[in-house]
Amino acid sequence: MDFDHLTQLMRRLALEAGDKIMAVYEGPDFDVKSKSDASPVTEADEAADAIISAGLRAAYPDVTLITEEQADSHSLTASTFLIVDPLDGTKEFVQRRGDFTVNIAYVENGVPLRGVVYAPAKRRLFYTQPDGQAVEEAGPFAKDVAGAITPLSVATPDNAALMVVASKSHRDAATDAYIARYSVRDMTSAGSSLKFCLVATGEADLYPRLGRTMEWDTAAGDAVLRGAGGHVVRFDDHSPLAYGKPGWDNPFFIAYAPGVVLHKDGAKA
Repeated sequence: MDFDHLTQLMRRLALEAGDKIMAVYEGPDFDVKSKSDASPVTEADEAADAIISAGLRAAYPDVTLITEEQADSHSLTASTFLIVDPLDGTKEFVQRRGDFTVNIAYVENGVPLRGVVYAPAKRRLFYTQPDGQAVEEAGPFAKDVAGAITPLSVATPDNAALMVVASKSHRDAATDAYIARYSVRDMTSAGSSLKFCLVATGEADLYPRLGRTMEWDTAAGDAVLRGAGGHVVRFDDHSPLAYGKPGWDNPFFIAYAPGVVLHKDGAKA
């Protein structure tokens, strides 16, 4: 894989998809349909998916493409693939809360090596450079020329005063009980894959997810966090979260900055 070309392409497609999403978001009321799993989908999801899928298939016709909005791709199996969530955080989009993202990632042998996360309503763009280093680019964003970038690095956590980020739409009692095992200085909520990026920038130390997610929800944010020195592990045994799993389902997981002392039971360390 030519990572220089991949980086440029993923960045451009994310920006183009973001433009389409914002045209719907800022326009008059839009229709919201329900998919077979009862999750919402809008014309913005579908239009963004069409842009990204066409671009990736044209550039990499021999690489398996998995995308949330194309059910036929969900029956495919691969350990090396491109994976897309064209609009992660549709609930945030529908409620016009801004915490939604475009996610594109490249996974090789089960590891998310490269990714882009673009939050168009918040004007925040995160991605991995060709060498794997995660960066945040400052806007305004030109399609073919990158602007000023800031290399990302996770914070050095203080286990007596952790910053925690949790889901805005999927927060539950189990998550709260797990967070309560830590000494928390402050906690924030965010939607979509932005939570990974907040750990990558050092704005948070810990993001636990005790709920159902799919690989297209996490791969791009996972790649960005890894590129900033962070980790994403399974909740049950703290082994690295792997990709290319049957059905593309994730187990519960924890994203964190190295130095956070993870808990497996109810007792605080």
